[in-house]
Amino acid sequence: MKVKFVQLYRTEDSWLKTGINLYSERLNRYISFENKELDVPGAKGKSKEQAQLAEAEKVLSQIKSADYVVLLDEKGKSFTSEKFAFWMNKKFTSISGDLIFVVGGAYGFHETLRQRSNESIALSAMTFTHQMVRVIFVEQLYRAMTILKNEPYHHS
Repeated sequence: MKVKFVQLYRTEDSWLKTGINLYSERLNRYISFENKELDVPGAKGKSKEQAQLAEAEKVLSQIKSADYVVLLDEKGKSFTSEKFAFWMNKKFTSISGDLIFVVGGAYGFHETLRQRSNESIALSAMTFTHQMVRVIFVEQLYRAMTILKNEPYHHS
């Protein structure tokens, strides 16, 4: 199984890219991890509904039927870092396809993508930009792996 982190559009700021690359490299010591940025030509400048639909179609084109899809969404389930680690461990043993986490665009997710997803996770009760969520999520994924390995990165 591979863990894929799918994001719409490119990461804009170099400091965000630096953080994402740092934790992505660290993650590769624990899991097969792929960080994937998807461009959606023609979505910008469209209505909210049209942009969401174009983005959903792009994401759905990357997903296989056996994949387990998790949307990173403010309306999703909340976890502590420890509970997220144990949730990850359960997914490692219970799903057959790839585990795919998706960050939406500025308008969030279209209903077609919500229907295909298996569940949603909220990173916080606060709202973050879809750019900042990238580094926050990759760090939390790395933290989860260190928790599962009983390594000293996480202090509880």
